[in-house]
Amino acid sequence: MYLMRFDLRAPGATARERADRYRALIDMAAWAEEHGCASVAISEHHASDDGYLPSPLMVAAGVAAATSTLSITVAAAILPFYDPLRLAEDIIALDHLSEGRAFVILGLGYRPVEYELRGLDFARRGAIADEKLEVLLGALRDAGTAAVTPRVTPAPFSSPIPMLAWGGQSPVAARRAGRNGLAFLAQGGGQELQVVYEEAARAAGHEPGFCYIPTDETPLIAFVDDDVDRGWDEVGPSMLVDARSYHAWNDEASMTATTVSLSNATTVEELRAADHAHRVITTAEAVEIIRTKGMLGLHPLCGGLDPEVAWPYLRRAAAAVEQATAG
Repeated sequence: MYLMRFDLRAPGATARERADRYRALIDMAAWAEEHGCASVAISEHHASDDGYLPSPLMVAAGVAAATSTLSITVAAAILPFYDPLRLAEDIIALDHLSEGRAFVILGLGYRPVEYELRGLDFARRGAIADEKLEVLLGALRDAGTAAVTPRVTPAPFSSPIPMLAWGGQSPVAARRAGRNGLAFLAQGGGQELQVVYEEAARAAGHEPGFCYIPTDETPLIAFVDDDVDRGWDEVGPSMLVDARSYHAWNDEASMTATTVSLSNATTVEELRAADHAHRVITTAEAVEIIRTKGMLGLHPLCGGLDPEVAWPYLRRAAAAVEQATAG
């Protein structure tokens, strides 16, 4: 199977071009649901001059309305930026619209400028998140119950609450997920984080939930083309936009933890030589990844890629999944 991620970053796009990418995201999700896709992940960032998607729950609702079985992941909603009661209501609405298919990952964010624009103290982001997480979880757990006057209504579709996780790449993040009884999804940080997460969960009286920590060998952004040189010519510049943008943000935030998708490449040639998170692979390589790792990571509109260019890569990836799972 494969996972698709979207952030709608598109440097220099016109309003029409940007709208076309929003539409393409919905169309790709609807098509992929019937062609081997396991989940669509939708990201959030702000104050980005390339138009990075700022409202993932709204777009997730659009995906939910256009699909019926596809898993939908918000990865991640930056919790300190939300009113926790309003967020609880939005999560409940998405939970009903998707009939329990939506999985919301919460996180801190890491860009100081995003906090500055909201008048929030970046140095207190952990404390702000803890305060809001307590309110959010309490509201979701009490929603629609007869025993109390609920702060939000109606009750969720899912019982006892919609699927939630905490995201991060540090022991602090792993402990926050564990002690609050949430699943934990990391962007990196090493497999030892699973131990930290499980110990924190059990210490707080929770059974550890789902925990995912990618390895350095995991290709998170793959484009399938048996003519690899042609593929790099077509999608390499867009993948470099993705790599360079995230690298700049990590530098801006003085991030020191390892993120498996981070690249130091400054040219398409360097990105290709690294053979790391960003790759153009053949059908045979895609089949092998699916068979050995169980999942192929796609970013169809990576770096503002034109949807007309992106569609053939998505179709080839789906065909590889079909081949890998045949028989």
